[in-house]
Amino acid sequence: MKNPVISALKTEFIPATDITNDPQSPTKKLMIVLHGLGDSSEGYKWLPSEMRRSDISYLLLNAPDAYYMGYSWFDIPGDATPGILRSREYLFRTVQELEAQGWKNENIALFGFSQGCLMVLDLALRYPKKFAAVIGISGYAAFLEEYPQAFSSCAKEQKILITHGSEDPMLPLHFTKPQMQKLQSLGLQLEWKEYKKEHTIDPEKEMSDIRAFLSKTLCRS
Repeated sequence: MKNPVISALKTEFIPATDITNDPQSPTKKLMIVLHGLGDSSEGYKWLPSEMRRSDISYLLLNAPDAYYMGYSWFDIPGDATPGILRSREYLFRTVQELEAQGWKNENIALFGFSQGCLMVLDLALRYPKKFAAVIGISGYAAFLEEYPQAFSSCAKEQKILITHGSEDPMLPLHFTKPQMQKLQSLGLQLEWKEYKKEHTIDPEKEMSDIRAFLSKTLCRS
């Protein structure tokens, strides 16, 4: 498959190193990666090596708004709603463009950190097709009051892993955990894991759990 062409957002594509029978074609497994506030696609170029999977390609996205030296998916502080809705539209369009170029949703995983976590969760619960996996790190849920009415027809089929730090000073555990418990009570297949960490990604236990989750979802075959 050719490198994806995305019109809605600036992206960086990192192809899989393991290829199919066609030596010119990368594997069809894809992970879409959304960064956090003030970061960019540049901040996630380490991810492929940490995932330790040669059969996954990566599409690193830049959020639409400039924020100091990086980008943001929605305003902080202030009213986040307009930014979330606009970013949702951009993400829907991105997935639709991928589909039009031959990428299948059942071979796509979503990965997001902080603001990116909120956006991948929002996308997964509202998009009308099932993804292979959804991974959200150190984030929270938007528009919780709209659920379950706003769930797509396949929201309860999505395989979701949400991780968080017990010592997160930006998004305290007591704020995020009840949200995820509420989503679980609404019938979502949402796995919740806590780590002794701050607002970051633990390279050991957390990444190990993420790799294990992918082996059961995106990379199950």
